[in-house]
Amino acid sequence: MLRRTALAVAAAVALGVGLTGTATGTATASATGPEATYLVLAPQGGTVDRALARVAAADGRVVADYRQIGVLIVRSANRDFVTQAAGAGIESVAPTAGLGTVLDEGHTVELTEAEAAAPTADPDAEPLFDRQWAMPMIDLPRAHTVTTGSAEVVVGVLDSGISSSHPDLATQIARDKSVSCLGGVADPSEAAWNPTTSDHGTHVAGIIAAARNGVGVTGVAPGVKVAAVKVVDNEGYIYPEAAVCGFMWAAEQGMQLTNNSYYLDPWELNCRNDPRQRPVWQAVQRALRYSQSKGVLHVASAGNANYDLAHRFVDSGSPNNGIPEVRQITGACLVLPAQAPGVVTVAAVGPTGAKSYYSSYGQGVIDVTAPGGDSRIRTQGLVPTTTDAILSTTYNTVTRTDGWGWKQGTSMSAPHVTGVAALARSVHPGMNAGQLSALLERTAVPQTCPAGRYDPVPLLPNPADYSATCQGGTRNGFHGAGLVNADRAVR
Repeated sequence: MLRRTALAVAAAVALGVGLTGTATGTATASATGPEATYLVLAPQGGTVDRALARVAAADGRVVADYRQIGVLIVRSANRDFVTQAAGAGIESVAPTAGLGTVLDEGHTVELTEAEAAAPTADPDAEPLFDRQWAMPMIDLPRAHTVTTGSAEVVVGVLDSGISSSHPDLATQIARDKSVSCLGGVADPSEAAWNPTTSDHGTHVAGIIAAARNGVGVTGVAPGVKVAAVKVVDNEGYIYPEAAVCGFMWAAEQGMQLTNNSYYLDPWELNCRNDPRQRPVWQAVQRALRYSQSKGVLHVASAGNANYDLAHRFVDSGSPNNGIPEVRQITGACLVLPAQAPGVVTVAAVGPTGAKSYYSSYGQGVIDVTAPGGDSRIRTQGLVPTTTDAILSTTYNTVTRTDGWGWKQGTSMSAPHVTGVAALARSVHPGMNAGQLSALLERTAVPQTCPAGRYDPVPLLPNPADYSATCQGGTRNGFHGAGLVNADRAVR
């Protein structure tokens, strides 16, 4: 994710709060309107039988039943669905219209055909490997002498889809485990999980597992498989029902890892004490916990707003699908899924090893850091240096062609960590999610805090927006336990 940029605008919709009044069990006559999607949460640990009955009585149609976690995805044209469905057997009900957030897509700079075809000085290396400065930074060449990953390891890429025709990815995709989760409903057809309006997921997938095949780039773990789990719709929005579907799909398909280079909710942070947002937190938390119980380790990007996530601050840029509100951010407000318990939270560094100017941070929040690119660091923000971003696989959604190009953001740092985790899981197949997370931190290389105030891009407009102060010692707010290291993780 790059610093938030609105790619689309949606009308703000009033949100239903989880009401708990008494209902008759039969819907009264009510106005109908356009069909909307709702999250319906039954009390956790019980059955969904009463919830199903109340949904039906309120003229709702269940499109996805995640009874393992007590979450139903419902469609209804009943304008009074929230009030008519609420009652015994239902903990909360909320429409998801207005709860979609724009994927922070970032800008892709594509290689020309001539650049992509340029031969390498090393005939045994991938043609573009010498431009992948991030790979030596995480000690990948030495790690590959131990393993390039096992095909038994499958990484779910919750994103905008993966191009199944890309020459660096066609052999890497677990097609039988790939799916579109748009609308909260699993659609395994190949057309559904391919990209349509965004190459973000294709770029992320290439960082994790682009093939070593004499073409283009290499991924961190080219021996593993990636599964496309499409959660970004054609307008660029990620709705909570899609994320719930994605986490549940990963669990039921036996995936070991997921990569999550996005945040949920049009508010950059999800505030559990906000009645508009609490149902999202509850549903996503249930799905995360369930998948973690099935052995899935989730890796997520910290975000690109240069927020200190460990301290209170004012968020004046959310929601991104309507009129921004000014909110005081407290400990009840978290980046979701990055700050959910058990999720590996990843910050970004650029080619010099310094914190990327955009990367969010926070003592006790960031677990590890990894290369995410920083095209401004060498010029102090004056002009961008494209090759200081991250080179990976791309898909041009206009020409419908595959290629290679640069992006930057914590969206790019997270898949470097996911790839290292996939390598480690390949050589330590008995590790559970908690052990694998601990290994990533234990084998990371500690990075020191810069002295004083960190002002990386003084020549950018509004440079104070990118100032930051690092707190901590060996483990600190900029880097967590340190820079992830592939070689140390596989020994």
